[in-house]
Amino acid sequence: MAKLEYHLTGDFDALVEAIHDGVLLGSPTASYEDGSAWALGDVRCAVNVYERYSALGANRVSLTVTVIGSGMDLRVSAITSGGSQAMFVKLNTVGEESFLDLFDRVLREYQNEH
Repeated sequence: MAKLEYHLTGDFDALVEAIHDGVLLGSPTASYEDGSAWALGDVRCAVNVYERYSALGANRVSLTVTVIGSGMDLRVSAITSGGSQAMFVKLNTVGEESFLDLFDRVLREYQNEH
């Protein structure tokens, strides 16, 4: 499992859309599995789960992205999972790291544009 977290300033909806589009367009095998969005007062939260095929590991890996916003204050957490074929010890994390690298590029592009 690998994780990245960001603290940014921006528009909640624009960020969620940029992540969604960036992940799906950034990998030909990426798919949107499901998500949830809600608001509690002025705090908004979106949780989206993506998967993609990892050719190196010959399996699928997942990416769970959580965006929380209050006004223009945004927090983002991305966690990958899967990709290992070992029973007791995770041996192959290349697929997870690659998926997280894609997410990192998407977030850096968003930051550069905003």
